[in-house]
Amino acid sequence: MKAVRKIVLAYSGGLDTSVILGWLRQEYKAEVVAFCADLGQGEELDPVRAKAEAAGACDVVIEDLRETFVRDFLFPMLRANATYEQGYLLGTSIARPLIAQRQAEVALAHGADAVAHGATGKGNDQVRFELTFAALAPELRIIAPWREWDFHGRQDLIDYAEKHRIPIPVSREKPYSSDRNLFHMSFEGGILEDPWLEPYEDMFVLSQSPEKAPDTPQYVEIEYEHGDPVAVDGERLGPADLLTKLNEIGGRHGVGRIDIVENRFVGMKSRGVYETPGGTLVVEGHRAVESITLDREAMHLRDGLVPRYAEMIYNGFWFAPEREILQALIDESQKPVTGTARLKLYRGRATVVGRKADRSLYDPKIASFDEAGGYRQADASGFIALAGLRLRTRARTRS
Repeated sequence: MKAVRKIVLAYSGGLDTSVILGWLRQEYKAEVVAFCADLGQGEELDPVRAKAEAAGACDVVIEDLRETFVRDFLFPMLRANATYEQGYLLGTSIARPLIAQRQAEVALAHGADAVAHGATGKGNDQVRFELTFAALAPELRIIAPWREWDFHGRQDLIDYAEKHRIPIPVSREKPYSSDRNLFHMSFEGGILEDPWLEPYEDMFVLSQSPEKAPDTPQYVEIEYEHGDPVAVDGERLGPADLLTKLNEIGGRHGVGRIDIVENRFVGMKSRGVYETPGGTLVVEGHRAVESITLDREAMHLRDGLVPRYAEMIYNGFWFAPEREILQALIDESQKPVTGTARLKLYRGRATVVGRKADRSLYDPKIASFDEAGGYRQADASGFIALAGLRLRTRARTRS
């Protein structure tokens, strides 16, 4: 196999990639470019450049992709109200194709031979990264250290980091893995591998405990245009700023926490704990506006396809033709979804208490029990008779 001269590593400054950077230089005798995508990790990014340079990176590329992340990846996904299994809003899943896309572009721009990632051989992220590389830059060699080296787990990496004096953001007492972006925070591994053990309260970052949330409800209005949120409480905001604001509001009231055991693409079950405060508000409000603007059959057709669409994202097929085809259908369905939802936030719950739209399909005159509204109740007799024809026919064959 042709020797590797330069590698672009998806670098976060976390335990895995901190160790990997040094390991790649030693094992492959190649230059390593550390690429870090700013998707809203906040203060976690502050030490990234210095850490990568100290570890021997020949170059460090940090790109602010927050607006692109929300506008071009999150919003298309949220138009579908996509969730995986027990309510996971796909916060990690949807971030990987963007990171991998830009990583491949950086690799080609830097004349690199290979790309590398810190995903383990047991997880979903290895698939998400590598399917993106396959779709966008198949000529690049892929290096996955977790599938090559002799380390067996994160404790081995902690030992290695301590031996080589590599600063790492975990400890032996709390060795769980976390992933943060503008949409969510996820936690897995370590102490969380026992599905019976309740997560520590001090683990959470984006939300406070519902028990400690304000005892006074807060109302928030979210305005949508063609399925995308565009304003909060009457203030129009760009995608990244809007999600930041909703994260603050939802997090203050303890909204958006879930603790689930999910089915990974590679075949095993995994326990994950997630915080998605702003995203939860966006989805609840979106469903409310859809309820009065989206045609019944269009909604049911879209909803029937959403589990498959969510699986595509979870499994790493964002850049696959089947996802793109489904996205076109979803986007077409969203053309009439323009309106405003009002949510009541209280102690971990976000309850829809109002919805309105200029082109609402909800007609109170038709729905009212007190007005005819152009609807003849007598017409229901024929409707029911035809709907029940096959049932009556079947019943006669049993007599």
